[in-house]
Amino acid sequence: MKLKQLESLLGDLQQFSNPKVELEQYPTGPHIASRMLYTAENSYEDVSGKIVADFGCGCGTLGAAAALLGAERIIGIDVDPESLEIASLNAEDLELDIDYIQCDVRNLGWRGQVVDTVIMNPPFGTRKKGADMDFLSVALKVASQAVYSLHKTSTREHVKRAALRDFDASSAEVLCELRYDVPQLYKFHKKKEVDIAVDLWRFVPKRNQRMGI
Repeated sequence: MKLKQLESLLGDLQQFSNPKVELEQYPTGPHIASRMLYTAENSYEDVSGKIVADFGCGCGTLGAAAALLGAERIIGIDVDPESLEIASLNAEDLELDIDYIQCDVRNLGWRGQVVDTVIMNPPFGTRKKGADMDFLSVALKVASQAVYSLHKTSTREHVKRAALRDFDASSAEVLCELRYDVPQLYKFHKKKEVDIAVDLWRFVPKRNQRMGI
């Protein structure tokens, strides 16, 4: 599938009707989502035929992209039931087979490297300090092949240090810097939209014994 076609399909997905600020819910736009998954597949072969987990999946954009690029199985995980409802409808509309689990990623309870690839656009940690690192810590425990994640460019050194030193990643690489378009969703937003510089990271976990979900 070509990048433009992927972006076009993702552009038709429903997004949050009632976003929750405490969960830092912002839609992952089709521009970023398509490039993130297209890179994961075409540069690294981390999607097609793989078991992929979408952490904090929200309305399911990243998981849908993985499914469209041929992932063998996708598991979307989110704490918010309303988001999962929208994600299920989006998967249905595109005739995609995606499993959804309502759970806080930190309480997942998976043991060992149970998926090949984790994809995520975690909370940036502006409302709840360290939320982004909590996601990354769990992701690097359960993925056997790679973790793809978006983090604010301003936190680049912190993210790299945490991944390599604290979370036992064997490598942590910024693949590109993207402009994340944050629309005016909440009352405290003064501008119609804001562009935030974000890094697309690829983390490689240390190889351990693969186990089942």
